[in-house]
Amino acid sequence: MTGDNTGALDGVKVIELGQLIAGPFCGQLLGDMGADVVKIEPPGAGDPMRQWGNGTHKVWWQVIGRNKRSVTANLRVAEGQDLARRLLADADIMIENFKPGTVEKWGLGPEDLHAINPRLIIVRMSGYGQTGPYSTRAGFGGIGEAMGGWRAIVGDPDRPPSRMGVSIGDTLAATYGCMGALAALHARESSGKGQVVDSALYEAVLQVMESLVPEYDLMGIVRQRSGSILPGIAPSNVYQCRDGEYMIGGNGDAIFARLAEAMGQGELARDPRFATHAARGERQQELDALINRWTATLTVDQVEALMIAHSVPAGRIFTGKDMLEDPHFAAREALVEVEHPELGAIKMQAPMPKLSANPASVRRRAPLVPGEHNAEIYGQRLGLDAAALAHLATQGII
Repeated sequence: MTGDNTGALDGVKVIELGQLIAGPFCGQLLGDMGADVVKIEPPGAGDPMRQWGNGTHKVWWQVIGRNKRSVTANLRVAEGQDLARRLLADADIMIENFKPGTVEKWGLGPEDLHAINPRLIIVRMSGYGQTGPYSTRAGFGGIGEAMGGWRAIVGDPDRPPSRMGVSIGDTLAATYGCMGALAALHARESSGKGQVVDSALYEAVLQVMESLVPEYDLMGIVRQRSGSILPGIAPSNVYQCRDGEYMIGGNGDAIFARLAEAMGQGELARDPRFATHAARGERQQELDALINRWTATLTVDQVEALMIAHSVPAGRIFTGKDMLEDPHFAAREALVEVEHPELGAIKMQAPMPKLSANPASVRRRAPLVPGEHNAEIYGQRLGLDAAALAHLATQGII
């Protein structure tokens, strides 16, 4: 962990009320950039993310909980709501990803909070947004991916829609929520006032759907599932080698000419069937089969050496093992090692993007238990002593 660097958001106070992925990932991003993030967890088990992940050690929490301190508060009762309200009185950003209307029921909605802290920026993430006929529906990331257009086009055309192996809808909504928070911080410099950032999961997915909507609007094109390719963009696919798979992006006339030379078949770039972008797109399957026959005769190392020598965009299909062993990951410090008192050193993705003057960093491990920092935060910020904290704990408030 790098404790010296404070990050670009040093001094920004964040209170995270959210659970699971969208809210906590937004908090992780802000924390990585230097914000002081205090996470409010329900007493007892805490955030369900503590139990998520594969294998015997549920280490997802170690990533999404880093750079945060944890307090507990039962937000369903008045005393817990009062604790949150007092923490938010001088905060810069609040993050929540509950069903719309929930924080209002707790007296923690924008109107209530802006009455005591007009400068507060409130980042709200939900399936469908805070307004509209669907706003009160429950919505997880997969539902947002479906409505936003992602699921319809992912997978093989003869099978049901597939999903990515990660929660892309949640993390996109969180990333846009973080972006909105940073924009709101800038706007506050001139206005002096906070505002609400409304990040809907389905709209976050919609933002990355490229030309899907205008294609239908202007031409009636309904984009279909196309497996591992983008229709008409060729060659750009994963090809089978003797000992594994390898990704080659040889679309573009000049690039394809270099790929053909690397294959020892330079005449392909002059063949009318493959000489232009449009021609290659029309014969995509034929071209992919031709390239696959060539890669199948070589190892991944041999193909990669040829791609590098001929400046063809290409790369290996990386797993976690590959990332830990790769020299570029090491040189770029794309992975960071975080010390854990029970698990030892844990390697995980490093914060990004990289800022030259105020780089993001992992300054503290994820909280070990819910409420690990109750005495620290409630004592320093709210002036509660040990007796007061013990009373709150006895009452199930913290």
